[in-house]
Amino acid sequence: MAATMAAISDFLGQKRLALIGISRQRADFSRALYQELLKRGYDVTPVNPNAAEIDGVRCFAHITQVCPPVDGALLLTPPSQTEQAVRECAAAGIKRIWMHQGVGQGSVSQKALDFCRSNGMQVVAGECPFMFLTGSGWLHRLHGFFRRVSGRYTV
Repeated sequence: MAATMAAISDFLGQKRLALIGISRQRADFSRALYQELLKRGYDVTPVNPNAAEIDGVRCFAHITQVCPPVDGALLLTPPSQTEQAVRECAAAGIKRIWMHQGVGQGSVSQKALDFCRSNGMQVVAGECPFMFLTGSGWLHRLHGFFRRVSGRYTV
């Protein structure tokens, strides 16, 4: 099912987000996304059970530990971990989920999608936030253009 621009805009309209599955490796894509969101004024909470901090900011092992709660969770987890992540998001009261996908498999899991839908969670699945951030690089905009014209997301 294609994501809608309404769901994408709603998610990106939230200012307090969790980035679940952020890497400990500085050169990883997830860290670039984290830095970009911070630069744009988002309050981003890193979540990774194998990291105590990311760039000097406390990193939580589980989304249920984050206080105050976030408005949305951006998942950069392997699909095998996504279902557990969305279950924890539901337990934390998070209703907006973004399952990232850029190059490769991404975070999307059918079981996680089914869980979100049956629990009233709004999901953006299989998209990269960079394609929708105002003023992102031309490559991201081009990627977004081709995904839109191919019907991957709807306006």
